[in-house]
Amino acid sequence: MELIMNNLNVVWFILLCVLFAGFFLLEGFDYGTGILLPFIGKTDVERRQMINALGPVWDGNEVWMITAGGALFASFPHVYATLFSGFYLALFLMLAVLIMRGVAFEFRSKSPNRTWRKLFDYCIFIGSIVPALLWGVTVGNLIQGTPIDETMTYVGTFWDLLSPYTVLCGIAFILLFTYHGGLFSCIKTAGAISERSRAASLVVGVPTAIGALALVVATYVYTDLFNSVLAMVCFALAIVFFLVSWGAARTRNTKWGFVFSSLSVISVTAAYFAGLFPRIMVSSLNPEWSLTITNAASSDYTLALMTVVALIFVPIVLAYQIWVYWIFRHRVTEKDLHY
Repeated sequence: MELIMNNLNVVWFILLCVLFAGFFLLEGFDYGTGILLPFIGKTDVERRQMINALGPVWDGNEVWMITAGGALFASFPHVYATLFSGFYLALFLMLAVLIMRGVAFEFRSKSPNRTWRKLFDYCIFIGSIVPALLWGVTVGNLIQGTPIDETMTYVGTFWDLLSPYTVLCGIAFILLFTYHGGLFSCIKTAGAISERSRAASLVVGVPTAIGALALVVATYVYTDLFNSVLAMVCFALAIVFFLVSWGAARTRNTKWGFVFSSLSVISVTAAYFAGLFPRIMVSSLNPEWSLTITNAASSDYTLALMTVVALIFVPIVLAYQIWVYWIFRHRVTEKDLHY
């Protein structure tokens, strides 16, 4: 305990990594399923199966994002202020499409009209692909660097967030989440839609692998992430896990495929955090102006208090979410659908 209390900045950096890894893992297949929804769900029943597979968990998955944001505000308030002011338009767009996505989940089945349901299916698609893209762009900017001055103020514009590297990150996130979501739909549905989901993952897996390799090369060229040995190891593990996952999906071991795609998502997240440490936001104007776990942290008292709160409530949240996934572990079949 004494060791923890003496390194609270590091502890909270690791906790943020865990929270974002959990968010990308869970919301990743959530977004991926939404992206695939209009394309592999050939009938209303099949699309309803995919939505019902997400029904008990999609809003709980988003709690990880809220928790990560709250943890960031409590532990590194200067990062929170700089991030949310500099990325304001991107985050506002993300919030808008997430609201649209939530409304679509709730209102899709309120009318039997086909046009009504198809409209909300595409709302779910847009509300899934846009956040996936924006999260990739955000992560890319954190490691590549953004125009932050000596007062920890973002001095760029919205367009400064878009570069070849950050757009590539966004595309890579979309592909990985789509692959991940296809495997989730495969193991959570039954019948033709399950097999079609597996086939979609196998197809998407090829450009995902190409995109991952391109991202590794671009990360080496445009960032200093590979100065961290741990980051290199995590990136290598992510690629290995993905290849094992794709091989398992080909042999119809989709549950193991999903397990290893989950490990791949976690490894990618860990790689970026390892490459950032001890920074949290990199300044492209001057490396010395970067926001770190030291200059952007809350007071020791605040970190100590929040550590006690986290030690109490994080296990409770984890236990509750594990229980929810256990209760709804069965495949969704046509017999489970009702309107």
